[in-house]
Amino acid sequence: MTQSISRRVFLITAGAAVAAPRIPAAESKVPKLLDHILLGCSNLDDGITFVFQGTGVRGTFGGVHPGAGTQNALISLGERCYLEIIAPDPKQAGSPDSRGLKKLAEPRLVTWAAHPGDLDAFAARLKRSGVAVAGPTPGSRKRPDGRVLTWKTLALKDDPSALLPFFIEWSADSLHPSIDAPKGCRLVSFALQTPNLKELVKTLALLELDAATEQSEKAQLRATIAGPKGQLELTS
Repeated sequence: MTQSISRRVFLITAGAAVAAPRIPAAESKVPKLLDHILLGCSNLDDGITFVFQGTGVRGTFGGVHPGAGTQNALISLGERCYLEIIAPDPKQAGSPDSRGLKKLAEPRLVTWAAHPGDLDAFAARLKRSGVAVAGPTPGSRKRPDGRVLTWKTLALKDDPSALLPFFIEWSADSLHPSIDAPKGCRLVSFALQTPNLKELVKTLALLELDAATEQSEKAQLRATIAGPKGQLELTS
C-alpha cells in the first residue's frame, strides 16, 4: 500500500478532573468497525511517556512482531477498541522499517485498523467490486505472559493519501487486546481529513465504513483520546 503520511500536529489539553471525562454516547464519533489506532514513534518508551503525560494512563508492553521489526504497548479505549503505540524493536534491527517509524521526530498516527468480520468473505466482496487488496495474511504476537495472539489482516493496494485502514480478523481463541490492556481512556472522536472529500466519501461507502470525514487542505488522520488528565489530540 502506498504510504504518504503528512507531518503530525498535536495538542495536549490538560484537565483538572481526577476521573476520566464522561462523554455522552451521542457525542462519540468513532467508526463502528474501528478496531485500533496506531500511534507511531521512534522509541517505545518515549511513546508510552508521551501518551501518559497527555492522558494519565500508561501503556503496558504488548510484545514484538517477529519479522516486522516492531514492538508495541497497549491502552484500552473502550469495548473492542484500543490504542497501539508502535515503535521499532531494537532486537530486530535488520528488519525493514515499512512504516518509517525510525525517522519520526515525534509520535504521530500512522494508520488504523477495522474489523469487518469474516475477512475472507470481505476480501472476496472487495475484489468483486474492483478493489485491489493484499491478503488475508496471517499474523501473530507473543504476549509477555507467554500467550500467543493470532490474526489475519487485509491491506488495500491503493491508498495514496494513507487515510484508509487495514482490516483485521482476530482468531477465535485470541483475547482481544482491549480486554486486559490498561483502562481509563476513551476514544472520543476519530476522523479522516482530506482535500478530496467526495472521492473519500465514495471510497468509504464502498468499504462499508462509517468514518467521519472533514474537508481539509491536506490529508491526515485525527483522533481525540480522553483520559484522567484531560484530552490528547493526535494527527498523522
